[in-house]
Amino acid sequence: MTNPSLSASALEDILDRDDAIALLQKAIGRQSITGNEANFVDLLQAEMAARGLSGPIVEDFMPGRPNVWGTRKGNGGGPRLLFIGHTDTVHVDGWSDHWAGDAREDPFAAPIMEGEIWGRGAGDLKAGICTALSAISLLDSAGVSLKGDIDFAFVGDEESGQPGSGVSAGIKHYVEKIEAGDISRPDFVIYVEPTRLAVYPAQIGFFIADIKIEGKSAYFGVPELGHDALKASHKIMSALWAHSDAVSARARHDLIGNGFLLITTLEGGGYIAVPEHCSISLIRKLLPGEALDAAAAEIEATVRGAINDPNIRIEITYPAGRDHALGGEASEIDSSHPALVQLQSAIAEAMAGRGALEGAPFWSEKSFFTNRLGIPAVYCAPGDIRNCHTFEERVSVEEYLSGIVAFAIFIASYCGVESR
Repeated sequence: MTNPSLSASALEDILDRDDAIALLQKAIGRQSITGNEANFVDLLQAEMAARGLSGPIVEDFMPGRPNVWGTRKGNGGGPRLLFIGHTDTVHVDGWSDHWAGDAREDPFAAPIMEGEIWGRGAGDLKAGICTALSAISLLDSAGVSLKGDIDFAFVGDEESGQPGSGVSAGIKHYVEKIEAGDISRPDFVIYVEPTRLAVYPAQIGFFIADIKIEGKSAYFGVPELGHDALKASHKIMSALWAHSDAVSARARHDLIGNGFLLITTLEGGGYIAVPEHCSISLIRKLLPGEALDAAAAEIEATVRGAINDPNIRIEITYPAGRDHALGGEASEIDSSHPALVQLQSAIAEAMAGRGALEGAPFWSEKSFFTNRLGIPAVYCAPGDIRNCHTFEERVSVEEYLSGIVAFAIFIASYCGVESR
């Protein structure tokens, strides 16, 4: 940094650690399992207003389920930056039993243990939200006046697992408002999924396929009178595994590896009889550049091609539509994009050994910006996706505080600072 007052060491000296840690603990304390986003949005609205964001605007994307967004206006002449993340978390089933008698027994208590803040949503992704909000407060403490505008948007319905939810309804609502001109279009987007302060310019795509196989039941003593759905499922699974090997062999992405499919569920059987019904579920990983429709068509051809018995009926459905009717699209931006390089540099200055270029081993919602709107977007935030959705969810205090400093440096570098 050319401005000494915006160096990592100078910002670390004035960072209000107690405020930043308290913010994350309060965020974790607001239970916001998918469908109950309003409980967290209420806190965010108050915190955004307290930190000088205009608005903040709260608007339902579904009845009783709000998004919230606000803006820190710059003085003009700089690009527009958006920090965005989801407000909902996965469930906490079994958490309290797992940690019974431990300080972590309450998944929303947010205890600090051995330098880590524990709780549901700690990493996925309340640390990212709080990092972005605390960064603007840090720049205020440093007396920084920005040129560019910074938007903060927090949306619901990203996580899967709750009935009738998890279809990205929140971000669809927000993106539609950008398309309609009701919300200003950003120039660069940071979606605050946990990356351990690496920068992810690429993400996998996916779809889930549920395959129902129907034959005909018959008493076990006369199996020739039936049509065995379970036997058909064996042929289908063998064909699918062979297809997965072929998919994996045909392409590899430098950041996110090979495509493949994984059979995740097999259910079926009969009671002393030829099984009449069987079902298979699978998930397919796609690489950037792979068309989701084409990949699904390959699955259908593989499944139907494995069975040559007209008495076996097959139905295939896709229950997890996101930014595509069948699933979520893969996406990537150029790893040499100037804003991405600036972000890497800011992180490396704030925390040694961080800021590496990696690929997202998950699907989240940045593709709504890169693919639908044509806006460059990356994932970046404290937290480790490998412990998220588990009883081990936590975030390092050091990484979280370093992330605040890194985001502050990046904001100043990207948006520009008014001369004093």
